Amino acid sequence: MSRPSPGAALRDAVAAERPLQLPGAVNANHALLACQAGFKAVYLSGGGVAAGSLGLPDLGISNLDDVLTDIRRITDVCDLPLLVDVDTGFGASAFNVGRTTRSLVKFGAAAMHIEDQVGAKRCGHRPGKELVSTQEMCDRIKAAVDARTDPSFVIMARTDSLANEGIEKAIERTKQYVAAGADMIFPEAITDLGMYRKFADAVKVPTLANITEFGKTPLFTVDELRSAGVAMALYPLTAFRAMNKAALKVYETVRRQGTQKPVVPEMQTREELYDVIGYHDYEKKLDELFTRGRA
Repeated sequence: MSRPSPGAALRDAVAAERPLQLPGAVNANHALLACQAGFKAVYLSGGGVAAGSLGLPDLGISNLDDVLTDIRRITDVCDLPLLVDVDTGFGASAFNVGRTTRSLVKFGAAAMHIEDQVGAKRCGHRPGKELVSTQEMCDRIKAAVDARTDPSFVIMARTDSLANEGIEKAIERTKQYVAAGADMIFPEAITDLGMYRKFADAVKVPTLANITEFGKTPLFTVDELRSAGVAMALYPLTAFRAMNKAALKVYETVRRQGTQKPVVPEMQTREELYDVIGYHDYEKKLDELFTRGRA
């Protein structure tokens, strides 16, 4: 019996767990850790690619190849369906959006979210965002839907319009995005639960809540989000922020004290790492190969 495609697997996960929790994974190892923790899907943040892989701000500087590199590394080792942030589609034309969509399917992603900001985008929780017209965003969605080679691959439309246009116009935009073919909706920088309920009731497709730290959206629990009709809860850079804080502490400790001994109790052990990446299985395979070669 064949396995479902990544897109179909994500749709099944959304149907099975409400809200589906989507932790951000900035690299393949973190995707494996998320799987070990019991999550049913993972997320690759554009901000995470920019900051984590490139050391750059999330201002539309990273490109499609940067994202594809991280996608491939994750999907090569992790079977969880992967939702990917593609910013505004990595190019102004329908052909750019189409190329992005086909590439994500080819590299094993389950879904992508594309947003309605202009090409020189900003972080969704920062001021100064500029939007394209509703029609231009609908054209992006239509180009993505037309280009996907797997009909189960999920096209999610993100709107950053709440801050600029208010709740009613933001909802009207997303309704048109669904009419253009968006499978799911991602309203960014929502400030209260009632707004999520309004989106969910209006669009009639699964809605995602971005529960990012230090932003506009309160850190709602899954129970609170469920009560508002939210289908997915996203934690885009939660582990990344914790990892960065821990890494800085280690670097400062080693530099200041000349030894890592004080922070060793906080470290993942060698055996714990080997368990996550399957080290002993690889070693066993090598032993089998060399044993056969000597026989």
